[in-house]
This record gives sequence, structure tokens and C-alpha cells, in this order.
Amino acid sequence: MLKKYVSFFLLLTLFIVSCEKAPDVKEPFCLTGASSADAKRLLPLFASDSASADISGRIFNGLTKYDKDLNIVGDLAESWTISKNGKEIIFHLRKGIKWHDGFDFTSDDVVFTYKAVTDPKNPTPYSSNYGPVKEVKIIDKYTIKVVYDKPFAPALESWGMGILPKHLLEGRELFSSSLNRNPIGTGPYKMKEWITGQRIILQKNEDYYEGAPFFEKFISRIIPDPSTMFLELRFGGIDFMGLNPAQYKYYGEKSYFKKYFNVYRYPSFGYTYIGYNLKNPLFSEKKIRQAIAHAINKKEIIEGVLLGYGTPCTGPFPPASWAFNPDVKDFEYNPEKAKKIFFELGWKQDTDGILTKDGRKFSFILLVNQGNEARLKTAQIIKEQLKKIGIELNIRVLEWQSFLELVTKRQFQAVLLGWSLSRDPDLYDIFHSSKTKPGEFNFVGYSNPQVDRLIERAREILSREERKKLYRKVHELITEDQPYTFLYVPDTIIAVNKRIKGIELAPAGIWYNYIHWYVPKNRLDWYN
Repeated sequence: MLKKYVSFFLLLTLFIVSCEKAPDVKEPFCLTGASSADAKRLLPLFASDSASADISGRIFNGLTKYDKDLNIVGDLAESWTISKNGKEIIFHLRKGIKWHDGFDFTSDDVVFTYKAVTDPKNPTPYSSNYGPVKEVKIIDKYTIKVVYDKPFAPALESWGMGILPKHLLEGRELFSSSLNRNPIGTGPYKMKEWITGQRIILQKNEDYYEGAPFFEKFISRIIPDPSTMFLELRFGGIDFMGLNPAQYKYYGEKSYFKKYFNVYRYPSFGYTYIGYNLKNPLFSEKKIRQAIAHAINKKEIIEGVLLGYGTPCTGPFPPASWAFNPDVKDFEYNPEKAKKIFFELGWKQDTDGILTKDGRKFSFILLVNQGNEARLKTAQIIKEQLKKIGIELNIRVLEWQSFLELVTKRQFQAVLLGWSLSRDPDLYDIFHSSKTKPGEFNFVGYSNPQVDRLIERAREILSREERKKLYRKVHELITEDQPYTFLYVPDTIIAVNKRIKGIELAPAGIWYNYIHWYVPKNRLDWYN
């Protein structure tokens, strides 16, 4: 992604910094980042997009979480015991934790959250994580028992979803609740201000059980254009941002950049893909999707878009996942083979070179969200690649909320998106045929009974080695079906102002301990 031309007027705006002050009087205890899109809803049940999930995760806690080494540890739960048959978990909750409004956190809140996430009236994509639960019993104010019909492998991870405040939400309609914009949680930060399309400001929770964060405020500024965001980073408007490959390649090693910023690079636990509306006649046939896969040169995309900072994606698990199947072969780039498949299916190239069948051209619209230049560049390259075999691809760029609305309502032909995955390889929410309702994650409408059975079975087995065997078969089958064209696994590249200390890169990345980041006294000035 190349930097855009910046006008003199835009350069003047570089001095509008976080905390709304000029750089020379910037509040030193303010940690400021930016998002290309605004959040939508912040109650954990509905915070399914990345912008919402990022803010929601700073306000709410689950019973469990991952530590720096990707071990599941207690969050609101201090400890737990699991029965020998794997069907019961007794959670012992931390005592003395307060909601941001001062009310006590208790077992009642956990039971209320369970009932809310399993209530069919609440359009949440996370309900399947609690479907296997038979009942949740309150033993006392700070102890609960969760009973499952059968062993459930992702059980502990599933209780990492943010817990809701019963005293504020009981008897209310959750999806339209005002707490989606003014949430009350138990987390390290609490809501202070949300100006739609501009910024979200969080205030630190002085009573947080792990200790109050160092930074008084956490600010997320809404900056859709990545070039503008990068200039804000360089001139002090934000403290950190994810760099795109061009920014990293052209600036990451320059002396002035290295003087002021530390850069952390590691493989992301996710992938970028084209998702097809499988109810659309163009994409309902597996051989068509396989032909498209043969027509797309992933190596060209990785070099042209990621500048080499990524790897090809072969299926639903990235290479860093223990469920990844290294024996699955990717679809080779072979445009002639792609055309042959189309011809065998009765498609012919018209005089304009476009594939045609029964009077219909193979032409479709690919939706791309605004503010993600990597995806836009990817779409542009794919457009040219598909043109070579006679497919007409039109790119439509949409603002994030409009984009999500069309995806949720299934009003698309194809979308260019990415998944940031859970560390547990459970694919139920994304690929099980039961998860196609509005607001759920199988929005492409994928259905394969064999995949369904394997995913269901893998949830019931506690042995990692046995689960691995099942998931490797799932990897093979989904790659064969191509409900997505799996494109690439990008590297995560984050630049952070050097004045911020306490950052330690670990298997979990860098964000696991962000509440303990700090600024030494001698670095309180922005560029000291």
C-alpha cells in the first residue's frame, strides 16, 4: 500500500493530538491508538466486529483468559475444578470485585450472562459456545457449577466472554440497550466519552482487581485512512498502530523512525479470504470455486500487497495452530486449468472475453471495507487475475457499518474479509451449517454434513491428539469445498512509541499486559 499524497491542509491537522492538546502540553498519562472504523455495540454478546471487540474487551472481563504463554488462567474466576468425566466445572469467583457503578460482582451475574447468551431473542454469534451447557447452578454468592451434557473441549475458553451486569440489564431488551454505548463492566477501563465517528475515551478503573492501569485514559481515535493514521503516529497524535507492509518496509528501518518507535512483528493468528454467498448461483457449485482458486496467484498478492510479510493460507487453520494440516496442498496457480474447468461446465468466452453461460456473464461484485488498503490492493490484483480467465470482478468499497449491515443481511455476492481466530481451533461458529442466522458467523451459508459431524465430535473430545486428527480432516474437506478462497496469513506489525515501557513480546503477542505498560518519569514529554 503506497502512501497517498497529503495536502498542506492535512499536514496542519497533524498537530491535533490525543487528549485534545498540542504536543508540547500533551497529557503524559494518556494511551492513544486509532481504529479505521467506529465500534458498533459494546455489550460482549454483540461485540463481534473487531472495532467493537477491542473496546469491549477493555471494559468487560470473562471468567477466564489467556496468559502470555497462551495458557488459560483465571480472570473473574479465581480458580476452578473439573470433574473426572469432564462434564462439570465448579468456578470459584474472585471476591470484592465491583462493577464500574460500585455494585458487587457475584454468581448472579454469571447465571444472567449464560441465560442472555442462550436466549434466542439475542442475535449473538456466541450462543453455540453455551449450547452444550445443561445447566448453571449457583452454589453460593461466589461459586457456580456448570454442568454439560457431555465433555466440551472449548469449555474453559468459552467462559472468557465478558460477563454482563444483571442489576442493570435484567428485564431489558439487550440488543437495543443503552449499555451498548454506555457500558458498565468490571474491566481495567470504563466508558468516559463516545463521539460517533471521532473517538472513544475510556477512563481507568482505580479499583481494578489487578491494580489500576498506569494510563489515566485509553483513547481510540477513528481514522479511516491508513496514511493519515501513520502521519498521526509520526507526529505524536497516537502512541501505537498496526503498520501496513509498505509503511514497515519504507520507514521501519529508517534511523529517525527507530529513534522514536519500537516495532513488534509476529505471525498473526488469522487469515484473509474471499467469502462467497453460496446461495448465489454463480458460486453454488464447488468446481466453480475451485476454478477461481486456480486463477488466483497468491504469491503475487503476498509480494505485491504484503511485500513478502506473510504466507499463503491453505485452509481454515493458520500454520501457527496445532490443528493445522501441513499435508493439505494448496490450489496451484494455473489459469489454463481454471478456464478448462469453466469450459467443461458449459461456460464459453464471449467476444469481449467474458465467460458466458445461458446468456449470463460471469460478473460479480466484491465488497471491501473502507480504511483497509491491504484488502483494497488485494482486490485490485485479484480483479486483474480473474480478468485473464474471463471473469469480470467489480470492487465496491463501503464504510465499515454499511459493510457489516450487508454482510449480516446476506446482501452480497462476495466479500473480502479476515478472521482473527481463537486459540482453540473449534470451527463451530464459522463453518457449522447451523450458524447461518443473521448476526452469526457462517454468513456464506456453508454446509457439509461430514464437516458438521467432525466439528461436533471434536468439541466432545478432551484429548488434543484426538482432536488434531479430526481437525486435520476438517482442514482437508473445507479446502476441497472452497467456501472461501483462502488467501494469506499476514504478519502482525505494530509500532509503539519508545517512551512506553513494559512491553514484552510473547506467544500471545504484546497486548496481554497492556495495563502494566508505563512511561518513566524522564520520558513524560512526547518526544523526550
